[in-house]
Amino acid sequence: MTEVKSIIIEELKKIEREEDVRILYACESGSRAWGFPSKDSDYDVRFLYIRPLEWYLSIFEKRDVIERPISKMLDINGWDLKKALNLFRKSNPPLLEWLQSPTVYTENESVVRQIRDISSFTFSPRSCMHHYLHMAKGNYRDYLKGDHVKIKKYFYVLRPVLACEWIERFHTMPPIEFPVLVETLLQEGSVLRVAVDDLLIRKRAGDEMDYEPRIQPINEFLEERISYYEQIVSEVEAAGGGQDGRLDELFRTIVTLQG
Repeated sequence: MTEVKSIIIEELKKIEREEDVRILYACESGSRAWGFPSKDSDYDVRFLYIRPLEWYLSIFEKRDVIERPISKMLDINGWDLKKALNLFRKSNPPLLEWLQSPTVYTENESVVRQIRDISSFTFSPRSCMHHYLHMAKGNYRDYLKGDHVKIKKYFYVLRPVLACEWIERFHTMPPIEFPVLVETLLQEGSVLRVAVDDLLIRKRAGDEMDYEPRIQPINEFLEERISYYEQIVSEVEAAGGGQDGRLDELFRTIVTLQG
């Protein structure tokens, strides 16, 4: 990991030079951050950046993302801070997840601390539950129907379903790590928990996890939970937002300092 981290940091510095940007925060996303990587999982690096003040003082709309699929091992994408804060005010779950990633490659502590301080005020339980429910339904429909299923895709339905359950129970942003969701929300020793734990062990060990017979306890749980959250999501608290002034002030402060 040390060698890979050095490569990632060098690529981030290269992006700063080539794009004339300042990277404020870069972290790991995807299966490595979620806690269920395979041995050959790539590195999904996500970052927030800011450009010189003059770039924003323009009548033209400009591209506000940087995408660099470096190799099969490395995928690096970033959002301009203005774009990120606009999504932040809408309680964007991917961005909220990035901010709690267990693997941080670089960080402007002052800036990121201010963004995190606002996160609890911008968090919308309903918006985030909609996001995770949509993800769970799509992945279940695409991968987990039928007598034989793409077994590793269970994680990509279990995680968003458990995120919905976390939101309903605790009214906070779910933790990014899948094992934390499992340990908190699934009863230890239950048939479901044993099945999920076994899958997690297999994936981390690098077992081939292609098409196999469906795991009935997990399918039954997912179908019941998806149906349940479809019924209640519109009744979930829609709090969040109302921080436009603080976000605007934060953006102006950072741009001015960086400029």
